[in-house]
Order: sequence, then structure tokens, then C-alpha cells
Amino acid sequence: MVRGGTVVLPDLSFQLESGTVIGLLGPSGCGKTTLMRAVVGVQIVSGGTVTVLGAPAGTTALRPRVGYVTQAPSVYADLTVRQNLRYFASILGAGNEGIDNVLYDVDLTENADRLVSRLSGGQRTRVSLATALLGAPELLVLDEPTVGLDPVLRHDLWSLFHRLANGGATLLISSHVMDEAAQCDRLLLMREGELLADTTPDELRQRTGMDDLAEAFLKLIQDSAA
Repeated sequence: MVRGGTVVLPDLSFQLESGTVIGLLGPSGCGKTTLMRAVVGVQIVSGGTVTVLGAPAGTTALRPRVGYVTQAPSVYADLTVRQNLRYFASILGAGNEGIDNVLYDVDLTENADRLVSRLSGGQRTRVSLATALLGAPELLVLDEPTVGLDPVLRHDLWSLFHRLANGGATLLISSHVMDEAAQCDRLLLMREGELLADTTPDELRQRTGMDDLAEAFLKLIQDSAA
């Protein structure tokens, strides 16, 4: 993949299995966001193909089937939480029936009628997540959704992610925090635009001989550079 005249994701290939939580992990600047944008279809791909749910990434028909949460909250600050959800539900054609459910899922029921501008940064992130959950998408692409959240809420969100996967959804979740790797069914480990490994937490431990996943990732980097 080329961005700004520079190859940023060379020879990268992988497939996502339905009903799984896939962690896209690596240091900041390694290409995670660019890759996720390509999967969603908002990043122009100059070479190769990206197929999502049997169709080219970005196809209009995929919009209600794919949920996307960016690093920066993508909701309207001058609307309440509920008004934001009603607006995005209308765009998706999802109706308003599921709004209360997603509010509960992201723990914003008590803040439903507050202006987004009056919420904390973590709460705004959860509003963005709630909009992505509308319509029960088959694929959820979440760019560092737990950044800035307290440990209890992080735990609750990971429980939610696994419930969604158990219901058949596929989740691609990026992070640069390796302790979240243990929460994933499968790991895509990146560094400098390259995919170092497509593995599972247990396989990574066995491959490197390290119990700690952060140390295992470092060992993987050292081995690849040798």
C-alpha cells in the first residue's frame, strides 16, 4: 500500500475469521490505523485487494454491516448522546429500537440526555462506540477503543467485545498496549508497516518461550531483526 508516495504496508496479507476478537497490536506509527482504514474502505489502496464480507472494502452495501470507531470521537458535541444515536441510526436505517440497548452496553444510560460537549474524553469515546454498535454490524473495526478508560470500564468493554464475538460478529481491535493481547482470540503483530506474526497468545508464548506477552513481542522483534 502506498500513502503520500511512500510504501507503508508492503506485501501484507491476512484473513479475519468470523466470530473472533482479533487484536492488531504494535507500537504507535507502525501502520495499524492505515490498515484499519483500508479494511473499512476509507483509505485508498494503490495495490492489492481488500475484500470485506465478500465485497470490495468501502462498497456502499457494506455500510450497515461494518462498524468503525476512530481514535478521535466522531460524534457531534452540540447534540446529546441520545440525539447522536438517533441521527446515526437514521443514516444506517437501523431504527431507534436498539438505542437503549447500546446505551446500556457502553454504560451511558444515565448520561443519555447530556450534551456530548459536557462529557469526559472517555465518555465521548464510548458514544462513538455506541454509534458503531447500532444495527448489530457483522464486522467491528475499533481503533484503540480503550485508550484513556479506567481499568473497570476497560474490563467491561472487553467482556462486551467477547459477547459480540460469541454472537457471531468479528472484531478487529487495535492497541499498542500488549497487556490487552491476552484478551484476544488471535493476534496480528505489526512493526514498521510489516506483519511480524499472525498467531494466538498461546502460540506466541510457545514460539518465543516467554510467558509475558510484552516480552514475547520484543523477542519476536529481536528474532526478526537477527
